[in-house]
Amino acid sequence: MISNEVVRHLQAILPPHSLLLAREDLKPFETDGLTAFRNTPDVVALPETEEQVKQLLAICRETGTPVVFRGAGTGVSGGALPVDGAVLLAMTKFNRILDIDPLARTARVQPGVRNLAISEAAAAYGLYYAPDPSSQIACTIGGNVAENSGGVHCLKYGLTVHNVLSIRVLTIDGEEMVIGSEALDSPGYDLLALMTGSEGMLAVTLEISVKLLPKPERTQVLLAAFDDVEKAGSAVGAIISGGVLPAGLEMMDKLAIEAAEAYAGAGYPLDAMAILLVEVDGTQEEVSEDVMRVRDVLLASGATEVRTARDEAEQKKFWAGRKAAFPAVGRLAPDYYCMDGTIPRKALPAVLKRITELSAEYALPVANVFHAGDGNLHPLILYDANQPDAWEKAERLGADILELCVEHGGTITGEHGVGVEKINQMCVQFGAPELLAFHGVKACFDENALLNPGKAVPTLHRCAEYGAMHVAGGKLPFPELPRF
Repeated sequence: MISNEVVRHLQAILPPHSLLLAREDLKPFETDGLTAFRNTPDVVALPETEEQVKQLLAICRETGTPVVFRGAGTGVSGGALPVDGAVLLAMTKFNRILDIDPLARTARVQPGVRNLAISEAAAAYGLYYAPDPSSQIACTIGGNVAENSGGVHCLKYGLTVHNVLSIRVLTIDGEEMVIGSEALDSPGYDLLALMTGSEGMLAVTLEISVKLLPKPERTQVLLAAFDDVEKAGSAVGAIISGGVLPAGLEMMDKLAIEAAEAYAGAGYPLDAMAILLVEVDGTQEEVSEDVMRVRDVLLASGATEVRTARDEAEQKKFWAGRKAAFPAVGRLAPDYYCMDGTIPRKALPAVLKRITELSAEYALPVANVFHAGDGNLHPLILYDANQPDAWEKAERLGADILELCVEHGGTITGEHGVGVEKINQMCVQFGAPELLAFHGVKACFDENALLNPGKAVPTLHRCAEYGAMHVAGGKLPFPELPRF
């Protein structure tokens, strides 16, 4: 529990409506989009000014109180999961678009601005913000920076880290820093890349400058159906090796197709074992040429049907099914567990085959929805939490899938972050030297480990207990490090 002293200090700097203490007010903040992990916070602070944030961090620093940051709560790795005895700092009231410069093609925004709101505000200038997570209607840009979010167009236009120019942050010591610039490069270490994806462990973000892109002259979407999942996986690599870099290249298997079609009426072929959605964009001439080239590759790769969207309305229908896939799959079972791993494109067929085998071994259905172009998998494991041990079994299957990704030269996350969900698999991905380096970086910014403790980077003790780190002579490595 948080101390009464800390609560009194917070009440002195925040108005009553910006400090939540009643249990019924705290319950909505007990989890993020990953509802399997829950913990009711002791207190939720919703500051409205930067000065209030500075004073809050000073209180926490001086009293040794941990701080967990939160955006819109749409994350799915438990990164915003409350910690006992901590202040949950929600930045949702920092929701202003501060400036749009159509000539420089930049936007300067506060962290609580919704992802989609940036594109809506830039549309008047023929511009948009490229990273587009499925939750873009609700997720905030501050959360996107924390998790290095992607989206269906990240293959061609990159993740959040590739679209952020600079951020202004506040450290736990009260130091304000501007990291990055609007120039193509800046001197010193690339701290902008370090901060992007740091999951709230290094500093609190106050302001973000992002790149805006001109809307392409033309976009075209193709839908290809396959009678075999592995054929669809092979087609992904064939498209890119054939000289086309699509704006988006998405894949769904039969279970996901059926769920999305029933939910969104996107016009998907229900007899297909897998579909690919391929979007190409550019000038009229580029798109016409790329559409024909992609169509030829798809047919040569074994597609049983290839459709080209007739108009913008049909393009939106195709994408509506993909964007709605996660909620659609939620209708198939009482619960599902969404994983997030990334593999080299060439490994897609083998990994998809093994996921099918693991699904059978665990007797748990798996619906596959993912950003195929960059190998970012999102297997959705269906289960019923009311059944004994069902969650534990789903969690073990998820761990096996993540470790399968590492085995094939991939990584345990592509865009969702580590949070608490994948912290054990960090022990598989990295060895002791890398983890010590991560802890060293953390200590440079947050010596007393007050920011989002217990997330993203495991201790060596935890890794030894997970069985993923060698224990010599019955002794844990580096016993002086904290246990958790």
